[in-house]
Amino acid sequence: MRWVWLVIGVLLVLSGIVWTLQGLDLLGQSGGMNGQRIWAFIGPVTAVAGLLLVRLGLRRPAGG
Repeated sequence: MRWVWLVIGVLLVLSGIVWTLQGLDLLGQSGGMNGQRIWAFIGPVTAVAGLLLVRLGLRRPAGG
């Protein structure tokens, strides 16, 4: 079960980074999320949640 927390955490961190960049309109694309400031807030929150899950996955015993 430990690896599940790690995978979910890493995916959340990566998603949070992309969402932040899109919200700040730094990816140079056009479309729905780009330039929408709400994603510049949601992105870091998601990334921090992902980091917490990664930490949880690293701290749990291998059997748990």
